Amino acid sequence: MITNREKISELASGNIYEWFNAQASTKLGLWQTNAIVHAVGFLVSFSIFLYVRDGDWKSIGEVNKVYLLGGVFGALIVFSVMKGITSIGPAYAVSILLISQLLVALLIDSLGLFGVQKVPITLNKIIGIGIMIAGVVVFKLK
Repeated sequence: MITNREKISELASGNIYEWFNAQASTKLGLWQTNAIVHAVGFLVSFSIFLYVRDGDWKSIGEVNKVYLLGGVFGALIVFSVMKGITSIGPAYAVSILLISQLLVALLIDSLGLFGVQKVPITLNKIIGIGIMIAGVVVFKLK
């Protein structure tokens, strides 16, 4: 049971998944927790796949092999979030992560990377990201 008010606030302000991972990492270590989290996630995903059967293993040869690196990015993101939460707190760490992901997505869209249709960067998008960054700065002010 969580009794510390600060810990309750952290849990309420952050993503529960990320907070649980960060808490486990304080006892297990960041990379051990990361490995366990992904192993459990694999078991659950594979079990659901066996029930749902929404894919065909024969089609894996048709997939661009670069796209199969998503798990690598997932492991790096989970590690970064756990490290951030234990270093600077959940709300601030998740905010920075979301802005970073949005910036990468904007770059992918604007350059038409990975076969997506090019979408021009507009002033509205720049202002929106600027507002998000300003929000994080205001949020962090004491």
